[in-house]
Amino acid sequence: MSQFRKILFPISIGYDAVTTVRNFFFDKGIFKSKSYDFPIIAVGNLSVGGTGKSPMIEYLIRLLQHEGQLATLSRGYRRKSTGFVLADTSSTADDIGDEPMQFHTKFDAISVAVDGDRQNGIAQLQELVNPEIILLDDAFQHRKVKAGFYVLLTKYDELFVDDLLLPAGNLRESKRGAKRADVIIVTKCPNSLSTIEQKKIIKKLNVTQDVFFSSIGYADKIVGAKNIALDDLISTEFTLVTGIANPSPLIDYLKQMRLDFKHLEFKDHHNFTDKELEDLSKKELILTTEKDFMRLKDKLSNVSYLPIITEFVSNKTAFDKKVLSYVKK
Repeated sequence: MSQFRKILFPISIGYDAVTTVRNFFFDKGIFKSKSYDFPIIAVGNLSVGGTGKSPMIEYLIRLLQHEGQLATLSRGYRRKSTGFVLADTSSTADDIGDEPMQFHTKFDAISVAVDGDRQNGIAQLQELVNPEIILLDDAFQHRKVKAGFYVLLTKYDELFVDDLLLPAGNLRESKRGAKRADVIIVTKCPNSLSTIEQKKIIKKLNVTQDVFFSSIGYADKIVGAKNIALDDLISTEFTLVTGIANPSPLIDYLKQMRLDFKHLEFKDHHNFTDKELEDLSKKELILTTEKDFMRLKDKLSNVSYLPIITEFVSNKTAFDKKVLSYVKK
């Protein structure tokens, strides 16, 4: 933590008081949460930044897409539209946001919607497509909706128990909020994470729920303007463009692959300006993340992305059974 953020710690105490009172009022029914009579799964975190929510939503889509009519509902962060939007064939990332656009592009059989008001979003989905299962993206703190199953994500190298509340740290609410989760997943773990280290992390988290461990897996080929094996880039110079919270894992992986590239880093969910797009259009080849690709694919002809997926380090079957048991119940 920087010295400047340490100075902000007194503000974090006030922030803690506000969020604690808010959660207390929801817990006691003073603030009302709406429950539903069909499966709603919320994926979220206690901290700001990239814990891998989108790959986890995609994992759940693959797991549940044959269990009933499935829909995802997101806020649609940094989209240019307002209110409820149901994705259709004409939708762009400007309409629904980059991550929902990613879901919409990859999964034809599901409905993808965005709305900052989750209750309204669910009501609109029920009226328009009547889904049997809804996945709520980044909804752990959206307590006006009471999901039936909560998946809480925390990064391997930034566990929520090691963090402080905003603005001194990155927590959106107190660590006590973890008690609302049905399962906790430690994300972005090394593939070689040992059973001994997993037990140490579980002990450190000090929670009663089942804890699972996942990692990010990369595809062996890039997709987009060029559809070629990643190995074919070994002798090719290219530009890596990222607008995500933490590009370090991708950078490290590309370096492990002995690839030669220049990196242009932008803030998370960056909306590229005309000047930036003009400069990028002059590059021979741009490699980017799948999320960034959704914002760039209609504006550049030289951009490809490297697909990623969530993989479980261990106990994948146990996690799948837990989710399926909730949905089928």
